[in-house]
Amino acid sequence: MFDADLISQAVAWRHDFHRYPELGFEETRTSETVARLLSSWGWHVHRGMAKTGVVARLGEGTGLGLRADMDALPIVEVNDFAHKSTIAGKMHACGHDGHTAMLLLAAQRIAELDLGTRSVTLIFQPSEENDGGALAMIEEGLFEKFPCEAIYAIHNWPSLPVGQFAARDDSIMAAFGIFDIVLRGTGGHAAMPELSDGVLAAAGRLIPMLQEIPARRLSPLEPGVVSVTQIQGGAAYNVCPDEVHLAGCARWFGAAAGDTLQSSLRAITERLAAAHGCTAEISYDRSYPATINTPEHAATARRVAAGMGLEVSNPRPSMASEDFSAMLEVQPGAYLWLGAAREGGKNPRLHAADYDFNDAVLAKGAEFWVRLVEDSLR
Repeated sequence: MFDADLISQAVAWRHDFHRYPELGFEETRTSETVARLLSSWGWHVHRGMAKTGVVARLGEGTGLGLRADMDALPIVEVNDFAHKSTIAGKMHACGHDGHTAMLLLAAQRIAELDLGTRSVTLIFQPSEENDGGALAMIEEGLFEKFPCEAIYAIHNWPSLPVGQFAARDDSIMAAFGIFDIVLRGTGGHAAMPELSDGVLAAAGRLIPMLQEIPARRLSPLEPGVVSVTQIQGGAAYNVCPDEVHLAGCARWFGAAAGDTLQSSLRAITERLAAAHGCTAEISYDRSYPATINTPEHAATARRVAAGMGLEVSNPRPSMASEDFSAMLEVQPGAYLWLGAAREGGKNPRLHAADYDFNDAVLAKGAEFWVRLVEDSLR
């Protein structure tokens, strides 16, 4: 479907995005490149939604929406290839550079199709990772301004071999929330621990108790995760601090499970702090809802992928999260995984400092987008 020159061009775009990563709502350079290329192929381009988002449309009436995310992560890259990040402390560690290049490659071919009375909307979304770019676009009228009858997104998946394609009929990615806990008490000399409240000891006991919440408060048949990922406290060898900060995240699917994790975290923290003579300040924010596919559209995606000769599956869900969930709460559609494992040697996972998108799947993903559009025209 794509000749070698087009694929090489897409790889060059991907490497360029990788060299110049931009964090959420800062994707100015990326969105300028995206808008310029789409305009050159005849797409009607709209910029500035959710600050740096780009929406491009062809055709009239209703049709498909195809989404790619553009943002990078605040990670120091440890790779040494020619296209490694040139921006200190920022890198494309999740493959959004590849998702963007993949949809651009498809956009050239889609622009050549006769859409008839149908339409295609390309959504290049900012800030998927942490700040809810999908919800920001929705709140600014994305689907009122650009009506879609179904919406799709692809994410590369390094745990699946190249040539495999997964689309689950139901929940595919978990909901998540983030929490911050500050334990406060009386500090003092480390040689006289009886004169301080031992906030570090309290924090040390609290961590395993929080991470055991899903096992003790949820049914074994109900997925849930609580992970403490940060702890800060103390600044000297001989001083017991008066404050310790803990932070982390929770993951779940069902709303009731989310309620249980949140209420249990608060109750356990407050009671343990009190037992140690400390106080607890707790902040808990529910971020993204679960990503729930519409069975009809997941089945369509599997059928189209199978028609390409890809091995398809209806997989088990992941406890990772995705803000495409916000789009699926207001539009039917599906979130899809495209196998991207590297053969032999290292196969870095998503969000790893040595991760790099597997360019071998660019053409497969782009071909899927084109075939999905063609399928909708029948």
